[in-house]
Formats: sequence, C-alpha cells, structure tokens
Amino acid sequence: MDLSVKIFADGADVAEMKRLRESPMIRGFTTNPTLMQKFGVRDYEAFARAAIEAIPDLPLSFEVFADEFDEMERQALKIRGWGDNLYVKIPVTNTRGESAVSLVTRLADQGVKQNVTAMLSVEQLEKVVSALRHTDTPQQVSIFAGRVADTGRDPVPVMREAMSLLQATPHIELIWASPREVYDIVRANDIGCHIITVTYDLLDKMALFGKDLDQFSLETVKMFYNDAQAAQYTL
Repeated sequence: MDLSVKIFADGADVAEMKRLRESPMIRGFTTNPTLMQKFGVRDYEAFARAAIEAIPDLPLSFEVFADEFDEMERQALKIRGWGDNLYVKIPVTNTRGESAVSLVTRLADQGVKQNVTAMLSVEQLEKVVSALRHTDTPQQVSIFAGRVADTGRDPVPVMREAMSLLQATPHIELIWASPREVYDIVRANDIGCHIITVTYDLLDKMALFGKDLDQFSLETVKMFYNDAQAAQYTL
C-alpha cells in the first residue's frame, strides 16, 4: 500500500501508542479530551508526560481544555514546554462561538506549534490561515471531514478547496480529521492531503486493504451462519 498521506494514530492509550510507534505506517499521534475520557485518563498531565516519554520523536498533539482565551493561552504555553515534538490543539472557537483567531495569532507570534482543530468549513480555515501565514513555525489545521459527511455533505470538495488554499503556506499542513471509514484514507491520499488522523479501530481495519472480495463475501456468510448457530435460533 503506497500512500503519500501521513497517518496519525488518534487515541489515548499509552500502551497502544508504544505499539503503534513501531509501525512505519504511523507518522504521528493525536488525542483530545473526549478520547482521553473514553480511555479512562484521570490525570491530564501525567498521561501527557507518559505519552511524550513513549513518543519523543514523532508529532504529538494535546488539546487545551479551557473556554476563556487567556486560560487557553496559559495552558498552551505550558503544554508547549513539555517537548519539542508537541503541537497544541486550539479549538477554532470557544463554546460561545467566539473566534480563537486572535489567540492563534498570539501563539504563532510566540513560536507555538499549533493544531487548530474542530473546523468544518473553508471559511473558518481562511481566517485561521490568515492568522498563521506570517509565522515560520510549523502549524497544522484540522478539518473534521467525517463530521461534514455526517451532515449529508461530500467532504471531498471542502478538503480539495482547503488544499488549494494552503498552496502558498507550505509550513501549514492540512489534517483530514474524524474519518468514518478506511476508504477515507484513500480519499485523503487522492487529493494530496498532508495528514489523516485514524482511530485505533480503523487502523485495525487497514489489514483489509486489497482483500479479495469473493473471499471476504464467504467470510461474511460464515460469520452470519456461525452467529445464528451460537444463538441457537430455531424456526
């Protein structure tokens, strides 16, 4: 499987991160407060430092969790101090819908590598790119293509337009975030997207790439049969 898009594992399990780090397919790692809660993380900093110790040499993102921009900035600067490979995830707005662009600009001015996250539109991206255009510090921008698809819209035109917008800013990488199926990796690769975040369950499904469809069909039939037998159904 020859892919140009970089695959970042998306989760919050240090043991799994250590295992995935050994795979040449994995080029970075991301997480967020929702995933951390799902995986039972109770101490944010302790988890982060354990992850950094396990992943000292690949890009790794941690998200701020404040809602006021001054506190987001304080958290971002603290996280930045934990390691040179870290990107600080900044949500595109706070919970009141107030734009984080001014904060993104201030952090860029301070040389913070950011992953501006939770974007769903090119209009949001345009404002963020304007805030990041002047810095030489590497930056990432995440469009949640999977959530765009959840609304019944095709995310591919959005992501194509986003890639076109970033042509003049080589220090900014586009992330295809929240994929819903393995084929999203192919879609992201086909449009030249820089990065796609992939959850552990979808990473497991990548073993199916190129699988013979007739064989897969037969395995599906056997699964239905075996499950019916295990349930002891009768008619």
